[in-house]
Amino acid sequence: MDKGRLAVEIVGRYRVSPPPKTVPPTSLPLTFFDIPWLFFSPTQPLFFYDYPYPTSHFLSTALRPLIHSLSLTLQHFFALAATLVFPPHSSNPPFIVYDRSNFVSLVVAQSTADFHHLCSNHQRCINDFYPLLPPLPSGEQKETQTPLLAAQTTIFSNVGVCIGFAYHNVVADGRSFNSFIKTWASLFKDPSSCSVNSSLLPFYDRTAIKDSYGLQSIFLNHWRKRRSSTNMVIGVSDKNLDSAMVRATFFMCPDDMEKIKGWIVGRCKVKNMEQPPRLTPSNLTCAYVWVCLIKSHEKVNGKLTGKNPSYFGFNAGGLTRLGYPVPAAYFGNCIAFARTMATQSELSGEDGIIVAADAIGNRVKELDEAFLEGAENWISEWGEFYGSDLEPHVMVFGSPKLDFYETDFGWGKARRIEEISMDNAKGKAVWFTQSRDVKGGIEVGVALPKPKMDAFTCFFTQLLPHH
Repeated sequence: MDKGRLAVEIVGRYRVSPPPKTVPPTSLPLTFFDIPWLFFSPTQPLFFYDYPYPTSHFLSTALRPLIHSLSLTLQHFFALAATLVFPPHSSNPPFIVYDRSNFVSLVVAQSTADFHHLCSNHQRCINDFYPLLPPLPSGEQKETQTPLLAAQTTIFSNVGVCIGFAYHNVVADGRSFNSFIKTWASLFKDPSSCSVNSSLLPFYDRTAIKDSYGLQSIFLNHWRKRRSSTNMVIGVSDKNLDSAMVRATFFMCPDDMEKIKGWIVGRCKVKNMEQPPRLTPSNLTCAYVWVCLIKSHEKVNGKLTGKNPSYFGFNAGGLTRLGYPVPAAYFGNCIAFARTMATQSELSGEDGIIVAADAIGNRVKELDEAFLEGAENWISEWGEFYGSDLEPHVMVFGSPKLDFYETDFGWGKARRIEEISMDNAKGKAVWFTQSRDVKGGIEVGVALPKPKMDAFTCFFTQLLPHH
């Protein structure tokens, strides 16, 4: 019997709204940063915590405060309790609407699955995690209103608790979601504190984002065309995910990054090559993971001859790159879709890490200098990542700059954080987050078919090319 795959038992369903009469009916337009996310399925993070008490203890002591603190949090983060409204005439853009009938669905469940197995780093079947996720409609065109957030708390009696979310990125990027969950955790942990950390409180004024390049109308035209076709959402789960796919967690500590950087710098000197720009911890990790995935792809699928491109996609923060100030607490999206490319043969060659680091570093440099250049192609470029399963493209979601492990509900640091929606990319996506235990380290979440995962593990643990 699989250690994780035991269905959960639902013990309660709740509709959580802000406290009565605290939030007036409000509507928020979508900015050009929000619109591309209409094409993607919901983000699905899971937060696992140690909780050495029986289910009955949680239900009698923690559940009511959890619901109450969520309600207080939604008073400030009401956009997450809102719905995305699609006007009946498709020429009109969708927008976010909060009214007093809105709520966040909270499911409470219990599970007899192996908590420690689910929280481990080693390979686990992707299906083990789906029962821990709350249902949330994908936002396809059949619906006129779509809720934006759902949550599920699953208790593993005497061992742990998992808080799972599904939220549409159209309402919030990872930075904004981080502010929400930090606020909820702090209000639950310290109910006597009625005040909320003011630096986390959301700033909703959409005029903070200036559309100097007319991107809104370009993206809306993309959306209208796609909406009239059958396939609205890119990468939405078709429920035909390979059940042989597994997920595992890998770690890059600062020593590993320095080792890779040192190897790149030394190799460039020996070969009289120009050193790649921006050899930051994140970029070095991206380059290394990209090469390991390409080599894994070749090991399983065979080498492809010729100049087959491999695209590498990542999100880049815009708060400090727009050339005008945007409040740090701005609630919504403020990230770019970036893409770079190298050939598969270059990446799998002896200097593959240098090729990868150069492609990524130069793309980041371009973003630093002209953040929105080429932005009109974001949607079409990212759609290409979901083509043939045989194409060795890679996307990175998440950010090591976000301190999700510091989200403390009073149960200590999260034992493990997983991001489940990357399964929809069928082996082309990885997820980065700040390391739980090593300052400056990066956790890399990977979901791959088992043969590729075995190969990836082998390449990753070699850490550096040896010549």
